[in-house]
Amino acid sequence: MGDTTVTTLGGREAAVPPPVADETGQNPLRRPRTPRRPRLWFEILLIAVSYWTYSLIRNAVPEQKAEALRNADWLWKLEHQLGIAVEESINHTVNSVTWLIVGMNYYYATLHFVVTLGVLVWLYRSHPGRYAATRLVLFATTGVALVGYYLYPLAPPRLMVGGGFIDTVLVHDTWGSMASGDLKNMSNQYAAMPSMHIGWSVWSGLTIFALARIPWVRVLGVLYPAATLVVIVATANHFWLDAVGGILCLAFGYTVARLWYGALPHALPKRVGTRPHPPTAERERAGGRPPAAADVNAEPPTEEPSHRTEDGHPPARPRPTTHA
Repeated sequence: MGDTTVTTLGGREAAVPPPVADETGQNPLRRPRTPRRPRLWFEILLIAVSYWTYSLIRNAVPEQKAEALRNADWLWKLEHQLGIAVEESINHTVNSVTWLIVGMNYYYATLHFVVTLGVLVWLYRSHPGRYAATRLVLFATTGVALVGYYLYPLAPPRLMVGGGFIDTVLVHDTWGSMASGDLKNMSNQYAAMPSMHIGWSVWSGLTIFALARIPWVRVLGVLYPAATLVVIVATANHFWLDAVGGILCLAFGYTVARLWYGALPHALPKRVGTRPHPPTAERERAGGRPPAAADVNAEPPTEEPSHRTEDGHPPARPRPTTHA
């Protein structure tokens, strides 16, 4: 059903199946998308609108205080059962070193945005072919986090009743926390799960580690999410398990990008318009070269005419003669 017929020169009719694939042999609906060259004005507008939308939705989630506090108590008990409930000890220890905890307060308030935007700018300038896929990871990660804020309201440790945690921003009167002081009415205070400080920092760290060529820069890429984990715990803004939630959201983001582009972002070509190397099997069939280049300047094999004798054997070749 749906086949068409073609009448050949001999008068016979042949069935022709409907076209379901393009010239590459892949279904156009399932073919991975090709990255396009990013446009600066569009990216600036997209990031601004996306962050505004993210903040609007996050803060529009009802602050279910009672449920958020119950969830925090349950999570705290779970961490005790797992033997990882050390957040309070870290919070009190770091708080006793004023210069250290003040630095962490500013770290928590600023680097979350500065480093993430810095990595996006670096990708745009130096890796345009990988920019769109890596940006998609970030957007998908943030999008699924909004679902977590709605479905699982969670109070941060510093807001727990009787938890013994110290709100380091209030104690040291430092700027930056959207959930403390005069800014607490501008942000949803009970959106601690998952931690996007971890989701975004691991995204930044993996991107730097995978694409940077300078060794010490790659080391910084690994240290950045590790330092962020210590900061969010020391400032009593998150539990350990909030960080696990952020990593799970990031894994979802990478899965979306892998399905959309057919490869992880770092495996895509650095420049737009270039093609990745063909699979190993294709290179072997082409004699170790890409298929497109295998036939370039290739000379057709020459075959000597075969004249056989009456008994079916090839004629004997004349022996070279030597001159004394």
